[in-house]
Amino acid sequence: MKKLYLFLTLIIAAVTLNAQPQGYYDGTEGLTGNALKTKLHSIIKNDNHTSYSGLWSSYYQTDKRPGTNYVWDIYSDVPNGTPPYNYTLGSDQCGSYNSEGDCYNREHLWAQSWTSNDATEKTDLHHVYPTDGWVNNKRDNYAFGEVRNASWTSQNGSKLGPNTVSGYSGTVFEPIDEYKGDIARALMYVSVRYYQEDGSWSTSDMTNKSVIKDWAMTMLLRWHEEDPVDDKEINRNNAVYNIQHNRNPFVDYPEFANKIWDPHWSVDENEYTVLVNVWPNPATSTVNIKGENLEAVYMYNSTGQLVLTLDVSNADEQNSIDVSGFNSGIYFMNIISGNGNSVLKKVVVQ
Repeated sequence: MKKLYLFLTLIIAAVTLNAQPQGYYDGTEGLTGNALKTKLHSIIKNDNHTSYSGLWSSYYQTDKRPGTNYVWDIYSDVPNGTPPYNYTLGSDQCGSYNSEGDCYNREHLWAQSWTSNDATEKTDLHHVYPTDGWVNNKRDNYAFGEVRNASWTSQNGSKLGPNTVSGYSGTVFEPIDEYKGDIARALMYVSVRYYQEDGSWSTSDMTNKSVIKDWAMTMLLRWHEEDPVDDKEINRNNAVYNIQHNRNPFVDYPEFANKIWDPHWSVDENEYTVLVNVWPNPATSTVNIKGENLEAVYMYNSTGQLVLTLDVSNADEQNSIDVSGFNSGIYFMNIISGNGNSVLKKVVVQ
């Protein structure tokens, strides 16, 4: 699981690299735990927030559905389906509301009552999302969690009810699976961005000032792995950076989360030790692979979509892949050896 997760995070890192200012994460190499948390805090605290009213206009850049003038609302979206309602940016802002589908407002994923509610965290786009006003009201300042017996369910399946995650049994709000990773990474961002700047913050069922409680962090790390970074988050992170001038490091480098909060994280057990050559690179028609004791090759495009699987366990030492029909762009090969180790190779197809 961790090797697959690391492979996917390497793809995300490669895709988002060009969007980052050069050297943005300098000094994080080799750091783990509080040392990494402290370093990341020193990097991302250099931000420049919009006003609270300015969030409305910022959403045109950060949360607009591609090809439309609709809000991308994580509490009403139905992935691969039709949302029960759509909000037009600007014209459907709350206002008052009496039911789901009336209007959208500004949802603080890290609830305002958990902070000092000053202008900085109140206007931080990395965790203030546009969402349905009624659903936001139902979520209130409840912790996020997982619900089996819901007392209320939104039209896209978000739920309110007693928590089933070990460590806390009170009422929680559970988003749909497709946005659990987004929310986890936003909360991790807040925990690091306001690290040691939380003297006047309060304690909640999920948090102790800017520290996420153990039961919740265990859940969020799982959400983080089960719902990896996707194009929506990458594009939103870039858009927020253009406005606010800081980034969410857990979108850029998802492995940072485990390095800070997972006590079982080990660099050694996740090393890639396969010795293999891949050429030519760039390639136009054929990519050659040469190595000992190879088992399989999985090839992905730059968005992480699997485009080719090749069994090389019974092949000669050298293998060739026909890429003449591939679209031009960056591809990633996850090459697996017979002993289960793997290596990631980036290939440019022209």
